Amino acid sequence: MRFKKAHFGETTASCRTALERIVESGPKSPGNHEALIRSLEATAPNAPAARAAVDAAIMDWVGRCSNVPLFRFWGIDPANMPPTSMTIAIDAPDRVRERAKEAGNFLVLKLKLGSKWDHAMVSAIRDVTDTLIRGDANEGYLDRETALREIEWLAERNVELVEQPLAADRIDDMIWLKERSPLPLIADEAFMQVRDLPRVAGGYDGINIKLVKCGGTLAAREAIAAARATGLKVMLGCTIESSLGIAAAAHLAPLADYVDLDGNLLIANDPFDGHPVVDGRIALRDAPGLGIP
Repeated sequence: MRFKKAHFGETTASCRTALERIVESGPKSPGNHEALIRSLEATAPNAPAARAAVDAAIMDWVGRCSNVPLFRFWGIDPANMPPTSMTIAIDAPDRVRERAKEAGNFLVLKLKLGSKWDHAMVSAIRDVTDTLIRGDANEGYLDRETALREIEWLAERNVELVEQPLAADRIDDMIWLKERSPLPLIADEAFMQVRDLPRVAGGYDGINIKLVKCGGTLAAREAIAAARATGLKVMLGCTIESSLGIAAAAHLAPLADYVDLDGNLLIANDPFDGHPVVDGRIALRDAPGLGIP
């Protein structure tokens, strides 16, 4: 993953600096791996993406030392893997229609929303498929009334949910919207780490957990447990990442209600051989650690 500009407070340079600091201060063997992972926050408190990378490396090490894949180490059943979505970016309707055709092997499409093209893009997809759509507005609706009107329109067109319809800081408007929305609303930009749950719970039906936002697999597992205790749905998501970045989240994916782990499929220069998508679902290899050769 490469950040061209500050994203959630991090840049490529800041991640590199944090990784160097972690390497300099860290022990040379896993030992108590959970204690080791927790110690990363003190070493790199403002670098969750860097911590997620080290967390994944530690867990790969632990899995390889135990000679089991991470899903088995955690007691997770890969048979419970939900389908992953394939993302379609905001684009002209003709291009969206072609992307929907190209994604014919996927059971769910994720469509970026919040532009003047919204209705035309959804209609273009519906010209060629009735595949379930998940909408991702990325804070794109200007006000709650517009958001409600658009969500009501989407609900009539086999759209399953909408991510982050309003700006992350507009929790009062989200509470209003949640009370009226015919579709589940998922917090993405509004949710970073488990400590954000009390703030977002009233305005959303679920949270999008991304390892690079929360700091890795241990933090993600804690967020999943906390969301369940709060009655919130769980989406496991990603940024644009290599197959190595996606792998750690993929081992947790059977614990989620919704999976959006296609970042590696949206790049042309992935240097790793990732877990394949078979019949719309990530098929985890039965190989030690992350399962990436």
